[in-house]
Amino acid sequence: MFTLAHLSDLHAAPISAPHLASLSFKQALGWLKWSWQRSRQHRPEVLEALVADLRRERPDHVAVTGDLTNVSLAEEFHAALQWLQHLGGPSLVSLVPGNHDAYVRARRTASWDYWAEYMESDPRGPAAAGASHPAGNDLAARFPSVRIRGPLALVGVSSALPVGVFRANGKVGAQQREKLEHVLRDLVRANLCRVVLIHHPPTNVGLSSRRRLSDAGALRAVLERVGAELVLHGHTHKTSLTSLPGPATAIPVVGVRSSSALGHQPARWAQYHLYSIDQGRGDGSGRDLRIRMITRAYDAEGGAFVAAGERTL
Repeated sequence: MFTLAHLSDLHAAPISAPHLASLSFKQALGWLKWSWQRSRQHRPEVLEALVADLRRERPDHVAVTGDLTNVSLAEEFHAALQWLQHLGGPSLVSLVPGNHDAYVRARRTASWDYWAEYMESDPRGPAAAGASHPAGNDLAARFPSVRIRGPLALVGVSSALPVGVFRANGKVGAQQREKLEHVLRDLVRANLCRVVLIHHPPTNVGLSSRRRLSDAGALRAVLERVGAELVLHGHTHKTSLTSLPGPATAIPVVGVRSSSALGHQPARWAQYHLYSIDQGRGDGSGRDLRIRMITRAYDAEGGAFVAAGERTL
């Protein structure tokens, strides 16, 4: 039995008052929204309670599917790194970026490079060749990442890229999709439970055109050809459970709420998920795989996360 925690959309990096003249138009609008709205919704006390609950529950690994920052300021990436380190080291925590982590185009050294140890592939493994980590300024070039933790292969897919004002779209891209198909096929031979981590949902159900994954159909086609045992995403700030057809069995696709949110809508208050994964014989057939999802929800009255239901996937 292996336990995986899934968090997302933390917006964990507070923003000090910047010189507006130093910001792009999109960043300036985002900072105003943070000041007026998001700073009241994404609360530091919830983040503190989240870390405390994870330390009590002691999952074997933690997956974070993006949006640690708000408007991609360099100070945010540094602050988010400190929060990640508070949560755990790179051996315990895996990360993929979200659209807020690519809010504008930025130098890698002032953005994602802060988090490299949490995003990069294992140096050696069954799919390391398909998840190389090239130099250059292409923010998505290091993906897909592959990190082996116990019986799991955590396959990180980047859907984050800079887009225009008032848009929050994502895209995986043809090159990454091609690598992903090779990686997922190789991992079948390694008899590992393949868990795909991505920020944007691959289904696009209920999302407006300005928030969708633009190549969701092409990504779904990859998954239909080679399969995966579980797909985890964030982005919508809602709990969702759907499935995609795979080559042998349906693939569960689960979205989690923001893990730091409060506000006027209790249906969107902070949650995270714990997955108890039992591979059974581990013969690669998937017939004995059992996945139990436990929801942990923030209780504002008690100031702590509590059990809020469970189900078998």
